Amino acid sequence: MFTTRPEIIGTFGAVASTHWLASQVGMAVLERGGNAFDAAAAAGFTLQIVEPHLNGPGGDCPIILHSARIGTQQVICGQGPAPAGLTVAHVKDHLGLDIMPGTGLLATPIPGAFDAWMLMLRDHGTWGVRDVLAYAIGYARHGAPMVPRVRATIESVRPLFESEWRTSAALWLRDGGPEPNGLYANPTLADTYERVVREAEATGGSREKQVDAARAAWYRGFVAEAIGRFAARTEAMDTSGQRHRGVLTADDMARWSAGIEAPTTLDYHGHTVLKCGPWSQGPAMLQTLALMAGFDVGAMDPVGADFIHHVIEAQKLAFADREAFYGDPDFTDVPMATLLSPAYNDARRALITDRASLDFRPGSPDGRAPRTDYAAAIRRAQDLAGAMGSGEPTVSRLGAAGGDTCHVDVIDKDGNMVSATPSAGWLQSSPAIPELGFCLGSRCQMFWLDETLPNGLKPGKRPRTTLSPSMVLRDGKPWMSFGTPGGEQQDQWQPIMLMRMIHHGLNIQQAIDLPSFHSEHWISSFWPRGAKPGKVVIEGRYAPEVLADLTARGHVAEMGGEWSEGRLTGARREPDGTIRAGANPRGMQGYAVGR
Repeated sequence: MFTTRPEIIGTFGAVASTHWLASQVGMAVLERGGNAFDAAAAAGFTLQIVEPHLNGPGGDCPIILHSARIGTQQVICGQGPAPAGLTVAHVKDHLGLDIMPGTGLLATPIPGAFDAWMLMLRDHGTWGVRDVLAYAIGYARHGAPMVPRVRATIESVRPLFESEWRTSAALWLRDGGPEPNGLYANPTLADTYERVVREAEATGGSREKQVDAARAAWYRGFVAEAIGRFAARTEAMDTSGQRHRGVLTADDMARWSAGIEAPTTLDYHGHTVLKCGPWSQGPAMLQTLALMAGFDVGAMDPVGADFIHHVIEAQKLAFADREAFYGDPDFTDVPMATLLSPAYNDARRALITDRASLDFRPGSPDGRAPRTDYAAAIRRAQDLAGAMGSGEPTVSRLGAAGGDTCHVDVIDKDGNMVSATPSAGWLQSSPAIPELGFCLGSRCQMFWLDETLPNGLKPGKRPRTTLSPSMVLRDGKPWMSFGTPGGEQQDQWQPIMLMRMIHHGLNIQQAIDLPSFHSEHWISSFWPRGAKPGKVVIEGRYAPEVLADLTARGHVAEMGGEWSEGRLTGARREPDGTIRAGANPRGMQGYAVGR
């Protein structure tokens, strides 16, 4: 089978990410003696500079890791929660809003990415703060090449920057803004990270103590103070068409730190799939696989209509349950064991027929009645999708999806593995903080303004994020780290890739390169929280008869661009000691490296 680039094979290590510079930074760390955790952190901070339209220092980052030293897997939750002042009463009663805005300062959670990277570095890495941040500081100080999509994203929000978000205009429209493939620097952000390094080193002591000092500078020091001042003093236009101040404070920052959790898991055909908990959408992938386990996937053509139909219908059921029952398990009782149980999935699988369903059908695990409003979501999709600067990071004003978010996978020679999906704090999320050189995220747009719902807004609660890294064990041993950008598509494209590998024997690059697909049937996590019943988009390289077959089955199907579906990267370690990796060719920036 032709592939766009080779599957990388070696024994020393491999890094795959959504940008070639981040991949090479990670590999440089491995070559200099760092481990997978050092490499992933350095690559993650580099992604903030080279993909500023897809993530930033003020964003979020869930991580799944395997430590060869302790022989176990962990989730590091870098999804910050809602600030203390972000309540339903404030947003709905005081401000008069009936849905959280998709941009601006009101929807800002506590930024979690920095602490997630640093917690992993402290507990599992070997490098210090200066060495890990040196690559990002260098690119921020001297300039990094900006892919054309950065310029296109800036142009899409230029009127907003010029008329409302003047601090963002000063940063991103300086000297005309970034030229496609030209170098563009962010010296203010370089200053911020250099100050973090100085304050960390000023404490002296062990490497671990210096990492904790960096965390303190961010969450209890000058970074938190600047964020709190800016949120309190700035009224920012958002998707509501109104200007609102933020409620995030330095005290909110000081009271929070990233957490460590056990992964949520599912056994599937000899493989154990690891995901983040129901504060993410990750278990929806597990539910999809649990439903697909009852079909003969190996007998389906991996690029045929039957495979697409069954996967989409399974995902409709899984994502309906996501909407009805997922939320921060510290605040809501999520019936995860039942949702992943054979009995529940046997009953749900019986709903899948040869015809596409246009209904929204959450289940009733343990007899629980779902509470959703699908009709309202359909109306919102029609009425609100054109607002300036809204939606996923690179969604156009008309709602056309492009790539968004970032991902990085690392495996080192000792068998350590990292799968991380940094996102949010993208340049078009909220106004830039001039003292720091970055903006805050808007992940709280994913809350409902009804605190009785599983994903209802409450202070201190994590919004149900779409960010969803993956790891797989094979016969109980760590095998693969993989993931993708894509918002709602993350847990659509990932099971497609995995099933093609397990059932059809494809390698990583083959599974990534094959044409893929997605649905927009369920209620979106992003403002304006819309839904498009039955909509399926298949990549343009599918045969025309596949589209005709799907339409005949009742799907509202359409053909996308030839290389438009999937942003996947992955790395795996085989029993013979070889390390293999592949990366997405779509967008012409993802890359896998290794030796």
